[in-house]
Amino acid sequence: QVQLVESGGGLVQAGGSLRLSCAASGRTFSNYAMGWFRQAPGKEREFVATISRNSARTYYADSVKGRFTIFRENAKNTVYLQMNNLKPEDTAVYYCAADRSPQASVVRTHSREYDYWGQGTQVTVSS
Repeated sequence: QVQLVESGGGLVQAGGSLRLSCAASGRTFSNYAMGWFRQAPGKEREFVATISRNSARTYYADSVKGRFTIFRENAKNTVYLQMNNLKPEDTAVYYCAADRSPQASVVRTHSREYDYWGQGTQVTVSS
């Protein structure tokens, strides 16, 4: 069991950048694969990116590939989402999630596959 707390959201103009952080409690952070999801008003929560326990593997939604980067610092119990070239369609609440039982052969892109969630942080991108 872990608690996840996102931070770093805010208002930014299109083309700008933000870095989201997700700080995790506990001593087992390195055992979890981590993911970022987002949910815009009126839409379902959608996958953004995921990273394996040791950062060996990352995977991105097509909509953010080339613009977003997920990375983690296990010594700090923190996972990040660097968001560059932001677009208005990136506007959403962004959630950090942890998968306590990662499998090296599986890339998890569905919210139901994750066990722990943060409270979310709002990202608003203006035109």
